[in-house]
Amino acid sequence: MYLITKYKSLGNLDNLEIKGIPMGSKEKKYDIGGTSVKNIVISNSLLATPIIQRKVMKKYKRLIAYLTELLVDDDSSGDAMREVLNQIEKFRLEITIKYRKFLKQKELEMMSKQLVKLQKIANEKLLEIHNSYLDMMNHKRSK
Repeated sequence: MYLITKYKSLGNLDNLEIKGIPMGSKEKKYDIGGTSVKNIVISNSLLATPIIQRKVMKKYKRLIAYLTELLVDDDSSGDAMREVLNQIEKFRLEITIKYRKFLKQKELEMMSKQLVKLQKIANEKLLEIHNSYLDMMNHKRSK
């Protein structure tokens, strides 16, 4: 691993832990100055902020598409609604833990409002499914 600063390269630093946002992936390699680079860590928050914002918005749009697909799905067991609630909570935790300091308050509020609406819809549908199941069980017992 190499640490490249504004002024010069500090050489091979294999065991050094750098605080920052990891970029890149294990499969993709970048060619920088004739050297193959797999792991890139951005430690400057000014450089990382726009990259993180794009990354989070991309994840958010994918999540919204997936959740609306699950909400539209006609599932009588309630598994889709539980999946919606789980995915919303997972996304919120990921944002809180990893990306909160890189996102603007306006973006966080917008995402939160829409996720709360979807969460309400999922809870209502889950409650309807549960009530219909209880009604069906009571109807079977009364016969």
